Parts: sequence; C-alpha cells; structure tokens
Amino acid sequence: MFSQTVEYALRAIVHLADQSPNPCTTEQIAKATKVPQAYLSKVLQSLRQSQIVHSQRGIGGGISLVKTPDALNLLEVVNAVDPICRIKTCPLGLKGHGANLCPLHRKLDDAMRETETAFSETSLADILSSSTSSYPLCNEPHERLTTLEGSPALPTTKR
Repeated sequence: MFSQTVEYALRAIVHLADQSPNPCTTEQIAKATKVPQAYLSKVLQSLRQSQIVHSQRGIGGGISLVKTPDALNLLEVVNAVDPICRIKTCPLGLKGHGANLCPLHRKLDDAMRETETAFSETSLADILSSSTSSYPLCNEPHERLTTLEGSPALPTTKR
C-alpha cells in the first residue's frame, strides 16, 4: 500500500525523533535505518522542502527535526514524500458513477481514510514510546550514536 519512499522516510524520521534534538548526518541515518544513502538524500530533500527536517552544514551540523517528536505526526511525513491519494471519482471514468463510487472503490477509499486518520493521530513520540518488545530501528532503546566529533554521546534517559 505504501511506496518504498514512504517506508524510507518513516524510518529516517523515526530515527531522527529518537536522536532528537541532536542532528544526524545522512550517513548516520542511512546506516541506522538500512536505507541506501543516495536514495535517502533524495527523501531527505523532500522532507526539507516540506519543512519536516532542517539541515545545517558544518561543525555541529546535520539533519534534525523541525518539530518535536510529540508535535509531528506520521501523516505529515507520508504527505511530504508520497501523499495518500483518496478516490473522489470513479477511477474507471464511468460517467454513470462519477463521485458516486461503486462498493469496491468506496471500500478502498474508506480504508485510505482510516489510514489517514490513524496516521494523523499518531505522533513520532507515540511510536517511540509504544510498549512492545521491539524498539524501532535500534537494538537497544537507550543507545545513541556517537556525536559528530566522534566521541560517544551520552545515553538517553527518555522513555
């Protein structure tokens, strides 16, 4: 249902939320999320254009979230790279149908609406604090990457 671009964008954003407020390099994000770095650069460009992430060059620079993890929802990320397309008129172009969707296309549109609602109601903080035995994209929930200068960063105490 979702493109690979959406999957990669969500992985990158979850990683950035986990590292927030610290910036990460594209290389660090690619390594942590198992996304090819060249593809990730294009995804991050879309996220920058949509003002989801901010990038800064130089010492202490990198990519970081514009909003806090609790203020950014999954739908914003999805819509920045590959928006969910709702079915407003008959996809087959049948004149008799128009905006009066047949049962199949109505059901498909209902599923897309429910997905939009679920994603708009789910923040990145919700994803990171979800109670499960699997932590998103990390082997250990409190593990941080090394800082840009190369020394280990302090473990997080959030969650």
